[in-house]
Amino acid sequence: MTAAPERILVLLKPDAVERRLTGEILRRIEAKGYSLTALKLVVPTAEVLAAHYAEHVDKPFYPGVVEYMTRGPVVAVVVEGQRVVAGVRSLMGATDPTTAAPGTIRGDFGRDWGTDAIQNLVHGSDSPESAAREIAIWFPELGA
Repeated sequence: MTAAPERILVLLKPDAVERRLTGEILRRIEAKGYSLTALKLVVPTAEVLAAHYAEHVDKPFYPGVVEYMTRGPVVAVVVEGQRVVAGVRSLMGATDPTTAAPGTIRGDFGRDWGTDAIQNLVHGSDSPESAAREIAIWFPELGA
C-alpha cells in the first residue's frame, strides 16, 4: 500500500526570477520525479508576507525580508510527491547559500550578496503542516 503523496509550497524568490533561474530550478524538481500541481507568478503583498512569515513579523530582520520579497515577482508552486517535503528541501540545500552543498540549488546558484536579507533563491515548507498553511496563503483558490 502506497502512502498518500505530500504537498509542499515552493517559492522561487525574486533573486531566482531576476537571474532567470526559474526554469532550471523547476527542471530539477521535476527531474526528481515530483509533480507541479499549481503554479503562478505574483508580486507578493505585505499582507501575504505577514501571513507567510507570521512568526518573524516582530524580528529585526523582517523589514529586510519584506523589501527583498516585494522587489519583484515570485513564482509560487505547489509540488506533490512521496516524501516531497524532505526531497525538495534536500534539493534546495542549506539555508545559507555560502555553505550549501554543491549539487543543491542554493549550493550551485546561491551566494552572499551582502544584503540585510539572505537571498537564497528558494523557499520550501518545512513540514506537511506548514505546507498546508502556506498553500492556503499563496493559493486560496485551491481551498483546504
